[in-house]
Amino acid sequence: MQGLDERTRDLIQRRVLKRVKEIPSLPQFVVETLKKLDDPKSSAADVSNRLSRDEGLVIRILRLANSAYYGLPRRIVSVTEAIALLGFKTVKSIVLSASVYQFMDGAFTGYALDRGQLWKHSLSVAFVARHIAKKVKGEEEEAYVAGMLHDLGKIVLNDFVRFGYGIIVRLVEDEYMPFMDAETQVLGFNHAQVGGLMLEQWNLPETYQYAARFHHNPEECQDVPQTIRRMVDVVHVANAVCLMMGLGIGADGLQYTLSEAAMERLRLESIEGLMSEVVDFISQVDEEFRLGD
Repeated sequence: MQGLDERTRDLIQRRVLKRVKEIPSLPQFVVETLKKLDDPKSSAADVSNRLSRDEGLVIRILRLANSAYYGLPRRIVSVTEAIALLGFKTVKSIVLSASVYQFMDGAFTGYALDRGQLWKHSLSVAFVARHIAKKVKGEEEEAYVAGMLHDLGKIVLNDFVRFGYGIIVRLVEDEYMPFMDAETQVLGFNHAQVGGLMLEQWNLPETYQYAARFHHNPEECQDVPQTIRRMVDVVHVANAVCLMMGLGIGADGLQYTLSEAAMERLRLESIEGLMSEVVDFISQVDEEFRLGD
């Protein structure tokens, strides 16, 4: 089955790249806050003063900090308190989560995702990625952020996928082609590639760029440092777990292939074992999911 004609696909590719460039970056004060969190000389008050410029962001950070997942002994009423109790690394991941929420909260009909489902899926993958990183003695907060950002490309590609949806779905159903491969054949781009481009444009670390770019096909991630390859594997497996558990699953979950090699590299015995480990805490995603209510 053929996709769109070459001229149409070329036009779409140029429009996709234009749309990527038009996506606003993270607010400057968020970027400055993240730098403060990376600075060992910074205090909790320094970071709190930066964040206080955006009341909505502060509210979202406090809702996350007070979620059941973190299990803090008392209710947190200020960002300064959250920083003191959770530590800079955890707060950094929460700040990034709260900052990208605005991009992910809508409906993405090209991927058959109702309002908020992309956010729910991304949050679920973040939690599971953090759990896997802990199991394999990796960087837990980095895994959380990489999981949170892995599907960011969908916010750009959604309208284009909706345009070619009929052809894409026929490729998936008739030829048993993974949804992302069908995206590429029809549009010349897929959401993983676009996500990598967006994170590069935002000047976020290469680890996040590669995790987004290769989260569906980790075997194609070659000639990179071992730490990056490992993070790609973590996000790939976390994504698979969430899709199998039906957490924010959309059209791109159709014909999803789990890389056994990624499981082996991480020394994980079975996907079923992972699912049984996360089923108890993953229900807490529902609490996080109410972040914007």
